[in-house]
Amino acid sequence: MSRLSLHRSTTKSGIPSRVIALALSIVTAMPIAAFAADRSAANVDQKRLVGSASEPGTWLTRGGNTDEQHYSPLAKIDTSNVERLGLAWYGEFDTNRGQQATPLVIDGVLYTSTAWSKVYAYDAATGKQLWFFDPKVPGKKAPDGCCDIVNRGVAAWKGRIYVGTYDGRLIAIDAKTGKPVWETQTTDVTRSYTITGAPRVSNGLVFIGNGGAEFGVRGYVSAYSADTGKLAWRFYITPNPEGKPDGAASDKIHKEIGLKSWGDGWWKQTGGGGTAWDALVYDKDYDQLLIGTGNGTPWSYVARSGGVGDNLFISSIVAVDAKTGAYKWHYQSTPAEEWDFTATQPIVLTELDVGGKRTKVAMQAPKNGFFYVLDRSNGKLLSAKNFMPINWAAGVDLETGRPIEYPAARYSKTGGDFLAIPGAFGAHNWPPMAYSPKTGLVYIPAQQGSFGYKHDPNFKYNPLNGAWNLANISGHPTLAPRDEADRLSITQSFRGDLIAWDPAAQKEVWRVSYPSIGAGGTLATAGNLVFQGTPDGIFHAYAADTGKEVWSYDGRIGIIAGAMSYEIDGTQYVAVLAGLGGSAGLQIPHMKNPRAGIGRVLVFKLDGKGTLPPYQRAHRPAQVPDETFAPELVAKGAAFYGNCVACHGYGTYTNDEVVPDLRRSPMLLHKDAFASVVHDGILESRGMVSFADRMSREDVEALRAYLVDRAKQLKADEDAEQAARAAGNAAEKANP
Repeated sequence: MSRLSLHRSTTKSGIPSRVIALALSIVTAMPIAAFAADRSAANVDQKRLVGSASEPGTWLTRGGNTDEQHYSPLAKIDTSNVERLGLAWYGEFDTNRGQQATPLVIDGVLYTSTAWSKVYAYDAATGKQLWFFDPKVPGKKAPDGCCDIVNRGVAAWKGRIYVGTYDGRLIAIDAKTGKPVWETQTTDVTRSYTITGAPRVSNGLVFIGNGGAEFGVRGYVSAYSADTGKLAWRFYITPNPEGKPDGAASDKIHKEIGLKSWGDGWWKQTGGGGTAWDALVYDKDYDQLLIGTGNGTPWSYVARSGGVGDNLFISSIVAVDAKTGAYKWHYQSTPAEEWDFTATQPIVLTELDVGGKRTKVAMQAPKNGFFYVLDRSNGKLLSAKNFMPINWAAGVDLETGRPIEYPAARYSKTGGDFLAIPGAFGAHNWPPMAYSPKTGLVYIPAQQGSFGYKHDPNFKYNPLNGAWNLANISGHPTLAPRDEADRLSITQSFRGDLIAWDPAAQKEVWRVSYPSIGAGGTLATAGNLVFQGTPDGIFHAYAADTGKEVWSYDGRIGIIAGAMSYEIDGTQYVAVLAGLGGSAGLQIPHMKNPRAGIGRVLVFKLDGKGTLPPYQRAHRPAQVPDETFAPELVAKGAAFYGNCVACHGYGTYTNDEVVPDLRRSPMLLHKDAFASVVHDGILESRGMVSFADRMSREDVEALRAYLVDRAKQLKADEDAEQAARAAGNAAEKANP
């Protein structure tokens, strides 16, 4: 087994060491082992990249091949023998944050990124760790992202592995040694830009996007020389707010149509958003890059653009020439969006019969709940149908390509408090969907949930890094459960689905439902199998044609990443990353039975005999100091808790095995200890930065008062639950 030794470090300060020790996260040593391989390590060129079908045992890109189908043509593991599937080996990482990457396997080596943008290389047959690369992302960068410090994978080209880092760098790593070759800063380090998506590569260019729209940044995609890291071209998703050219590939199209689609509003300060934080697909048939773009900033359409224009190119698929970045076509799935309905979700390429003609298509199931099929030669919409229940639109007009919106959904114009289905979590988010050419079905990791929206007429842009700029003041408790009953009600209203979808007929074939939002990405194989993990740590296999569950494995901790499959010396393997986190993983009200812990890569084969350590939940009781706070101080602190929700959960409900549940933090017991963390930033290296730029010490004490109030409620809830359990046990004994 490949394991890393775990070590605990401490910090010196004026606070008692036992208190500080309780606040520290587990950190690990990070040795780099020599990689004794030949010089052909990760030797991927254009011929090999586009001809991956001739190498069914490899996995050359995040989606398996340039079509991003997340499909393996291997069939040695199938429905007749999958019950024999067992753990072959596992590799343990050094972080307990969300694991969302899909590994690559090239010439016998497995490469994967992890949270904090770290990269590992393993012998894919034995699990021996070959090297480890840590880009040393500063802990203080953590709050600049909306949804955990995750990373979704790496790219390979001519002996190098490429990773985009959370702090906006693109780094080339020698695939043989694990040593960095070059790095370039792709973003403005003074703004809340992040990179969580996987790079893509083609013809010697590495493509990378970025995230940060919620905080107020302008999205773009860049292409860099794979050899040198020199910028080749850049395409901005939104026009220059000053109306002038950027000297970029996007200048021409924004002059022609982009700028005209925006009114006057806060986008001129925020940049408008549209960040391309995940979906990038190289289309070899047309030598084009398909870019899935994100939401607008702020969310409210009236605040952002005065309620004017479609706001190109947010929430769109944009096709650009892969060599030059020149605009080719676009399709906007949600014009003038204001629900965080991104179109950054995975894009899958294939061919379908459309009207009796074989057509090269792009397929996407974005957040808004519709499944789209586009002609990728020109971006024309061929079909669209909702795959989950929705209440914001009646359908899509196939003539105009526009959604048929219900008037009440336009909350920024009506002034109402609209409860949207789906909401900001989306009917489908980042987990990859798979397409099987064998069954002709797409396997969508879907989810159901709601979210409240109400326009803030008093919105003003907050330029501080990590400050959310949504212009949304909804009072619906999906944002902040008021009590335990609220939380349970919300949890029960959310669910995850695995949907087998016929993209040609635009209809559901079968469905499996889970009592939790946030089910993982999917892998389809020629063995008539579909693999998917769930937040409770179970890795499932289903018959691809019927949806019957044919195998499962307890991976101990939540599995939300997409799996992949490869072959070495005639043996087929299936690999997946385990590690709960991400937006759903941090915001516990919307998840049932989550399990978190130090991340791992799990690798399976027929008759594998490996074992995992038992799952152990570390769960402290509510921390309630012997203090009383005035109600007005508690109310003041509740307002300041807005600085904490992204990591510590709406209404203080979070998964305390990923980040601390502040109601259970021993820091609550000590005024000075609490201030040393929140105001002074003594745990900055762990991602807990100082908030001195937005809270005084008095404000921090008000925040503590609010958290103590929440801890008291938690203790009361748990005491009541324990009493009810005791009463039930007593009744059962009395009436056996």
